[in-house]
Amino acid sequence: MIEAGDARLKRMSMRSWRRGTKEMDLILGPWSDAHLAGLSEERLALYDSLLNENDQDLLPWVLGQREPPAHLAALIAEIGAFARTRLAR
Repeated sequence: MIEAGDARLKRMSMRSWRRGTKEMDLILGPWSDAHLAGLSEERLALYDSLLNENDQDLLPWVLGQREPPAHLAALIAEIGAFARTRLAR
């Protein structure tokens, strides 16, 4: 079954805001609100794969405490920078 564009974005937004931990909700939720609609198909696919990762892995990657997988490194760095800027306000 092929997922329609709007349904896909809605699903990804919901998965960003309803993770397993509140910390990741507060990191991925605002990032997805600000960026999902403007992502290319390639970046959407990459972000969708990131959403399949466990929060216990994602949080240390975003915080720079552990090295993320190479294919996710640039996206995780972008999300981490967005979160730091947002929290510094």
